[in-house]
Amino acid sequence: MVGHTQQPSGRGNPGPAPSPSPGPGPGPGASERVALKKEIGLVSACTIIIGNIIGSGIFISPKGVLEHSGSVGLALFVWVLGGGVTALGSLCYAELGVAIPKSGGDYAYVTEIFGGLAGFLLLWSAVLIMYPTSLAVISMTFSNYVLQPVFPNCIPPAAASRALSMACLMLLTWVNSSSVRWATRIQDIFTGGKLLALSLIIGVGFVQIFQGHFEELTPSNAFDFWMTPSVGHLALAFLQGSFAFSGWNFLNYVTEELVDPRKNLPRAIVISIPLVTFVYTFTNVAYFTAMSPQELLASNAVAVTFGEKLLGYFSWVMPVSVALSTFGGINGYLFTSSRLCFSGAREGHLPSLLAMIHVRHCTPIPALLVCLHLGAHGVWSRRHHHPHGGACFLPGSVLEKQTKVCAQTHRIHDTLGPGAVLCGLPPGSP
Repeated sequence: MVGHTQQPSGRGNPGPAPSPSPGPGPGPGASERVALKKEIGLVSACTIIIGNIIGSGIFISPKGVLEHSGSVGLALFVWVLGGGVTALGSLCYAELGVAIPKSGGDYAYVTEIFGGLAGFLLLWSAVLIMYPTSLAVISMTFSNYVLQPVFPNCIPPAAASRALSMACLMLLTWVNSSSVRWATRIQDIFTGGKLLALSLIIGVGFVQIFQGHFEELTPSNAFDFWMTPSVGHLALAFLQGSFAFSGWNFLNYVTEELVDPRKNLPRAIVISIPLVTFVYTFTNVAYFTAMSPQELLASNAVAVTFGEKLLGYFSWVMPVSVALSTFGGINGYLFTSSRLCFSGAREGHLPSLLAMIHVRHCTPIPALLVCLHLGAHGVWSRRHHHPHGGACFLPGSVLEKQTKVCAQTHRIHDTLGPGAVLCGLPPGSP
């Protein structure tokens, strides 16, 4: 059951090949090494890239770029520039993926080029810190948006948010353990859903432009700076835009499961990165047709505010879109992070148990269970808490009422200390 790549079964024996024995023996394929199957086609490869790049950020708070740019026009230029730089990096990774056809992404390349020590350090920092915290934050975002209609006038109880997050993590772990095909189909469906939601925003934005509501996009207003950005501000704006494109390299974590990676890896990158850049740029254009820069900066959930202004009765689509987007993001993180654990164990940098895969399903179940455990630890961590724990994940309509605490809850703890810090909420006790 050890999860290594398949290798040719011939051993170079110069003598004649022996005839097969007619007697009973192991079934067909028993002599083949159990390995991960190549089940990811071009469409699924594109959805892995797009689904991991587009998370909840473009729906909730794309204002970091605008805040540091000082004008609408420069902010839109930074979004396009971020996409261009991401495209260059992706093309470099396409070449690396073809030259070093191993799963594991960054870890595989660093280990191959710089040696085992550098790969070991990168692997453990990713497995223990980066992936678990990302899984916890995304799963808590999902649970809070799902629970928001149940608790319309207050913040959902922390216990309910944690329980729903755990249910989501366990469900997707089971799906990824059962079938690679199921996991990729979920990724395809939910990536399509988030693209449809963003297409709705872009379409409404174009309608607004055709109706003449583009005052903020005219050159005189677009480059009307309310502050003069320094070099530091421009660097921060570009950094915020670069973070929005994080996830562009995730397809390289599953290179060994790609069908014809020499063709499909570069093709998926060439299709996905320009598409995401287009979507990000024109989603921001659509936002500016309904909101001034000051309104966008003041909003805690930009897509929700946009929906409340322009979609009327259908404004509920935006919170649902955020929930669907985060659900697909969790699936993508589990799918790729488990392959990182698998690759690390195969190289001897993690316990060899994690390099084992299921005989029939051909999925790295031990690695998936470790990812589930670490993500769950992040969800249930209580070392940091503050009076409005989890509020950073909620739409603006709830944040305006965040001082109202549910009657069932006397104290609301933060779900994850790092999540609160990244959202600007200082840890503390009520």
